[in-house]
Amino acid sequence: MSNKPLLEWTSFPLKDFPKTTIVLLLFLIGLFLGIFHLTVIQWQMPLFYIIGILVVIGSLFTYFVPSKYELFEQEIRATYLFFKMEKRYSDFGCFYADAKGVMLSTFKQPRRLDKFRGFSLRFSKTKDEKDLLFQILKSKVGQQY
Repeated sequence: MSNKPLLEWTSFPLKDFPKTTIVLLLFLIGLFLGIFHLTVIQWQMPLFYIIGILVVIGSLFTYFVPSKYELFEQEIRATYLFFKMEKRYSDFGCFYADAKGVMLSTFKQPRRLDKFRGFSLRFSKTKDEKDLLFQILKSKVGQQY
């Protein structure tokens, strides 16, 4: 791996999309109150409340923390607060754009399992990195859909 990335950018939806963030936070407050009423007041099982909160927050983790993406000569690195993921280009068979970024698929064609097996790269708010990202992925991964 070379020391200097070919491309790097940061995505932080919490800050980049304030209207969506407000709606999400209002929804989460309502959800947490509903879960609290059901699990703690009705069932008297506070452990279920804690587990429910952790599952919801865990599934939305990448929305609430900045995500830094770096593309190197042989691999892609994504850093989320204190988590770091590194994937080699050779792990992927194709890639395609979605509404918020690029999905790297482990298959030769897009599949429904991509959300679970693939690797998602979210664009920044300005999407300045989009053109260069597609050029790099086209040369490293190959097939684009």
